[in-house]
Amino acid sequence: METIVLAVEPRIVKKGEAKKIRKDGVVPAVVYHKGEETVAISVDELALKKLVHSAESHIIDLQFPDGKIKRSFIKEVQFHPVTDRIIHTDFQLFSAEELIELEVPVAVSGNCAGVEKGGKLLIILHALTIKGKPENMPDHLVVDITALEIGHSIHVREIPMVAYAGLQIMDDPDSPVITVLASKKEADVTAEAAASTTAS
Repeated sequence: METIVLAVEPRIVKKGEAKKIRKDGVVPAVVYHKGEETVAISVDELALKKLVHSAESHIIDLQFPDGKIKRSFIKEVQFHPVTDRIIHTDFQLFSAEELIELEVPVAVSGNCAGVEKGGKLLIILHALTIKGKPENMPDHLVVDITALEIGHSIHVREIPMVAYAGLQIMDDPDSPVITVLASKKEADVTAEAAASTTAS
């Protein structure tokens, strides 16, 4: 997994401060770690936006003005309900031997059998929560869709983790991750056939 350096500034929490810095293109954030005091920081909105909307997950080195670097990952992002701008972010620190839970984007591989027959591929869960050591975390979790047929789904429990030793998916095992829907034309033909059979 790639490590990204992100410059941050300590901030003093006071009334109206968060709203003021947002106007200047800065996002209020906090850094926390179990057993340690939570630290309030601010981050450049554009730099943070690139990370949040990336197709891959990252380990983030928070670089403070005094030169100190703290290794972290994004734990939570809050968006404005209307503008969708990032309004607050939580960063969680970790040590090298610590087990962390990180949202990892889902990527697909292979030529889907259902799509080749006219179906439409739908990714239901675009990211999965993975537990493991930071050094083992992948940029994304690759799911082979070659054998996926129309009307079928790949569930969390069906994703092989052999290539991701030491990692565990924390999402509900019964949750569908990827499915192939019938095209509207095919669905209409199937409905007509069913109606014809019923009528006869």
